[in-house]
Amino acid sequence: MNNVWQIKTKGEFMAKFNLTKTSQWQNLEKHFEVMKEVHLRDLFKNENRFDEFSICDNNIGITFDYSKNIINSETLRFLLDFAKEAKVHQYSEKMFSGEKINWTEKRAVLHTALRNRSSKPVLFDGKDIMPSINAVLEKMKKFSRDLREGKWLGATGKKITDVVNIGIGGSDLGPRMVCEALKFYADSSTPAVHFVSNIDGADILEVLKKINPENSLFIVASKTFTTLETITNALTARKWLVAKLGEKAVANHFVALSTNAKKVVEFGIDENNMFEFWDFVGGRYSLWSAIGLPIACFIGFDKFEELLEGAYYMDKHFLEAPFEKNIPVIAAVLGFWYNNFFKAESYTILPYSQYLHRFTAYLQQCDMESNGKTINFENEKINYSTGSILWGEPGTNGQHSFYQLIHQGSKFIPCDFIGFVNPPENVGDHHEKLMANFFAQPEALAFGLTKDEVYDELTKSGLSFADIELLTPHKVFEGNKPTNSILIDNLTPKTLGALIALYEHKIFTQGILWRVNSFDQWGVQLGKVLANVILPELSKKAQNPHDCSTKNLIKIFIDKKKTNLQENI
Repeated sequence: MNNVWQIKTKGEFMAKFNLTKTSQWQNLEKHFEVMKEVHLRDLFKNENRFDEFSICDNNIGITFDYSKNIINSETLRFLLDFAKEAKVHQYSEKMFSGEKINWTEKRAVLHTALRNRSSKPVLFDGKDIMPSINAVLEKMKKFSRDLREGKWLGATGKKITDVVNIGIGGSDLGPRMVCEALKFYADSSTPAVHFVSNIDGADILEVLKKINPENSLFIVASKTFTTLETITNALTARKWLVAKLGEKAVANHFVALSTNAKKVVEFGIDENNMFEFWDFVGGRYSLWSAIGLPIACFIGFDKFEELLEGAYYMDKHFLEAPFEKNIPVIAAVLGFWYNNFFKAESYTILPYSQYLHRFTAYLQQCDMESNGKTINFENEKINYSTGSILWGEPGTNGQHSFYQLIHQGSKFIPCDFIGFVNPPENVGDHHEKLMANFFAQPEALAFGLTKDEVYDELTKSGLSFADIELLTPHKVFEGNKPTNSILIDNLTPKTLGALIALYEHKIFTQGILWRVNSFDQWGVQLGKVLANVILPELSKKAQNPHDCSTKNLIKIFIDKKKTNLQENI
């Protein structure tokens, strides 16, 4: 790479690429007809399979085992050839250099610059943006330290003990997930951190019940400072605070993460207490920015920087590692293989760590909002599958919930298992029992139990012939369910940063393979627009045409709401 990542302000960046007509796609189609009949039991007759299909990065402590996938060396070659033909590496460099690859919004995609830990400048519109990024980081550092050390005080002179983050989408899911994942690293200086996102009044109400206004700080996270859910919740919090402490208290108890200084000041927040971020940072990629302020307040700025360092490490790996040893690229092409050839409709993320219990929810937005698209680079409707339904829960809870469907259901569901060698906590033999399941489940999914194995097992148990005949088909596990195992040495801010960035780059790579814009989200707009149309109707301040279903549902709501109010008078 060049020493300066430089934006190209002119010229087409989208190369014509008819996905299904390429020789690489056609090679994969032919190859699939062979591989769909292959079982992992046969593939593992090769005793060197793990060595061939795994990547061990001891520098950061991540082992990525993809040997339990329905692939051979030829499959991998075909998939990586397709990624090369799709120009994944070239598009990666365009992203890192600040080119406006989010072409529908005419924006660059530079969340990677937020965690650039080198001295390398990043040019955007001819200007190095690193000084402004570093200035915001320095402001976050001072604020979070002052808060944790008791130098930032409430209106009555009391220390802040509770921080309430008010945001939605990326302004909530990212910092919430990280705070949960790294809560072990909280210390005596750590304030309690609460998150409010849902416009349902129950969300803000239940948080306000837990906190004292004199000791509470509200972080309002909204780029435009007009997001309906966020501003509604922020105004409710403001009203609650003012009723307790008076109007002047707003200055001590509210800060903003935004770009709209005018709206922030109108709310009553000093512009000096506004933390800036930029249009080149999408919401679902924003935890590395000022949106990460609650993380810095919770675990301390030094550990927030370690989070950035881990992501930066994965950024370099993604840009520099050859595809054959590139974890995000291999994860991406495997997902593409199952989505577009095996017709897998969903995949699961299964972290074997309770600390990561919000990780899958975070990735749902990152993945499904990014690649849930049907229009390609040429503005044409696509004729192939894009995006997967992502779901999952931590192990071992999921084993007692939905694993049955994965093992013996009729759906084809690839899985990612995430585990840690050394957990932050040390409680008896809990971790060994947890990890025994982490190793057992992918093995069971891969190899299953044959009819003969089940028959022998039941025979040895002494069951009658009739019971054996009855039970055998129900106890057969077909296996051949593909999994990736991501085994990480330790759960630290640095390894978490690397893990998040790994999935970010996987998602980006799949967007390039599918030729969709992974960085806009027009699909979330229509419902918001219609909600704003309907809202005045609910208080009979307007009446608009609707389909008969919506019209009658609104009528029932209004009538029953009115009746309930009359009964309570």
